[in-house]
Amino acid sequence: MYTAKGQLDRNALIRQYQPLVRRLAHHMMAKLPASVQVDDLIQVGLIGLSEALTRYEAAQGVQFETFATQRIRGAMIDELRESDWMSRGSRKSQKEIEQAIRRLEHELGRSPIESEIAADLDMTLADYQTLLSKVQGTQLVYLEDMAHSNDDEDHFLDRHVADSESDPLNMLRDQRLRQALVTAIKALPEREQLIMSMYYEQDMNLKEIAAVMNVTESRICQLHSQSIARLRAKMRSH
Repeated sequence: MYTAKGQLDRNALIRQYQPLVRRLAHHMMAKLPASVQVDDLIQVGLIGLSEALTRYEAAQGVQFETFATQRIRGAMIDELRESDWMSRGSRKSQKEIEQAIRRLEHELGRSPIESEIAADLDMTLADYQTLLSKVQGTQLVYLEDMAHSNDDEDHFLDRHVADSESDPLNMLRDQRLRQALVTAIKALPEREQLIMSMYYEQDMNLKEIAAVMNVTESRICQLHSQSIARLRAKMRSH
């Protein structure tokens, strides 16, 4: 889209891709606590879209929507990090669940079921499921977050530039990490694998997944939280 003077029409492009920003914000909200406002994410996402328009170079061989999606999502994640959106209690509970899962996997030689995790945490099953709902914000997990510590000074998406990806050491590290993640996902209980597939591969929201699996949306939220805890427990060693 260009203006009458032959210049890129930024305003028209921003209007065109506003639905993408809203879709990404609402999709991310399913993994965040109620204290996070979707309008705040949208505003930050629009800033990411504007940056994408400034930095995009067609010669890099990447479609603009793909590039913009990374920039928008990265801007949202950076904002969440800076605002420290997860409470200290949620962080503590997240770690306790992960530690329980690691202990039980070592003792049992398999993925523990919910009742076993609850017992290890000295909780009733109902209390454990309630806790899974409360740590919903810990579901914000991306491969890049596992590969790099949160105190990196570089921008979330600056790690994806072509020069970095052409580094053989970086490529080998990423391949190993991705393979480890694939292996961890395949080790999830079948029902949780299905939820992860519908959410991340088929881009279905929690309500749609709940309808397919004939359970409540809150139950899908609990199982999703548990799946992420399992993956975190397995991936920390990488």
